[in-house]
Order: sequence, then C-alpha cells, then structure tokens
Amino acid sequence: MNADLHCHSTVSDGCLEPAAIVRRAYDNGVKLLALTDHDEMDGTAEAAREATALGMRVVPGVEISVTYREVTVHVVGLDVDPENLALRANLERVRSGREERARRMADALARAGLAGTFSGARRFARNPAMIGRAHFARHLVASGVMPDVRTVFDHFLAHGKPGFVPHHWADLEEAVDWIRGAGGIAVMAHPARYCRRLSGAALDRLFDVFTAAGGEGMEVVAGAHSPEEVQRFATLARRRGLLASAGSDFHEEGESPVDIGRCSPLPPDLEPVWSRLT
Repeated sequence: MNADLHCHSTVSDGCLEPAAIVRRAYDNGVKLLALTDHDEMDGTAEAAREATALGMRVVPGVEISVTYREVTVHVVGLDVDPENLALRANLERVRSGREERARRMADALARAGLAGTFSGARRFARNPAMIGRAHFARHLVASGVMPDVRTVFDHFLAHGKPGFVPHHWADLEEAVDWIRGAGGIAVMAHPARYCRRLSGAALDRLFDVFTAAGGEGMEVVAGAHSPEEVQRFATLARRRGLLASAGSDFHEEGESPVDIGRCSPLPPDLEPVWSRLT
C-alpha cells in the first residue's frame, strides 16, 4: 500500500492548494492520502472532491500542535469528522495565538538584525490566520539571508535560536481526546524530531501519557526519519502495540526531505494504521 498520511497544503504552511496536493499524490502513485494541515481542516472538502474525480481514496486528517513539558510535539488525527463541532472549536482556539506568536518572532528576529520579517512572512502565508515559522523561513530564503529553509531553521528558528519564541499550544491529553471525540485515530507524528529534547526515560514518558490518553499510532516512517530511526521506532511500536503510520510531511518540492508518496515502506510485521481506517 502506497499510503501517505501526513502532508500540508496552503491552508496551513504548505505551498500547494489542497486539490494540487491530491493530484501530486495521485501522480506519484499514492493509493491512500490524508491531508493533515496544522490545526486546520478547511482543505478537506476540496481534497475530497479532487480525490473523488481521480478515483483515489482520501481520509480527513489534521495535525494538532501540542505542548508537552515545554516541548512542541504534533499529534495527527486520521479519519476524523471534519464537521465535528467540538473539534473545530478547539482547533480554532489553538489557532488563535498564531498571529501574536508571529509578531513576537518578528520582534525577536529584529533584535537579531533581521527587520521587516512579519510583513515578509505574511506574503508567503496564503492563509493569514496560519502564519508560522515556515513562512518566516521562506521569506528569509527569498531575501537571500540563507540558502534554504532548513538552514534558516538551524540558524534562527529552532529551539534556542534567536527567532524561536515559546508558545503554549494544546495539552497532549486534550488533543488526543478531541481526535477520539471526532471519531478519529490519534497518531504521534515524526517522533524522531523530539529526541533532541526528550530522550530515554523522557521519551518513554511521552508515549506513556499519549497511550494512556487513548493514542493508538505512531509515524514509524516519516519524511525526515533516517533508516536507523525507522528501525528504532518500529521497535517501539512493536513493544507498545501501536499502529504504524507513514507520512512524508510534504510541504513543497525541494523543501521537504521526501516527496509526497515517496516514503520507504513500513516494516512488514507492523500493523498499519490504515487497517483500522473506515
């Protein structure tokens, strides 16, 4: 099964419209797709219409921003009801702090000698309510400050760098509860990303809280996971009895480590999350 259950459109911080994401996935041989924009589901209807026209299967998804012990982690909700009123209201609450955070990021970057980044980032945000770090990074690349988005993050936007601004998103338990309440499956996104700040017992504790709250899956295969990290998290999925997911986390050609639909396959002994999707 060529399944890609993590990607982004212009509704959040991707560079392609939802229909274009679906067409790219279809052209790359994807059989099952989930559009998982950050804290936003307004692209799901457009994606579903395009998928129907192509004869391709799409399930509604979302990626919820979570703060866990002052670390930002992401939980993907798969096969959620996009019209669930509680989910939509809670996602709106999570989104509400984004502009204020962006202005604080711009102030921090100005103190580091980079003026005018808020207006610059806004030009890259098709959805102004969803302005985020990726839009700042694209502005700085377009301005010639850095050669690529990854380098911008490494020098300015990652934790501990001059433009990083802490922000409290949803709590882990409540994000999982919102997903389950909307009929979906909660999946821990790209777990290798958290290992820099949560390692050993702290990472185990993250999964203790996640599974106790009702989390059922983990992205074993993710766009930024190395082969060694795939094996590490495959082992963790086996040990904890978690469903295994795969997603490119695609945002834009040349920016994302892996194109949509081009992830490596899951280890064959794991139970794929799509075996539980309706």
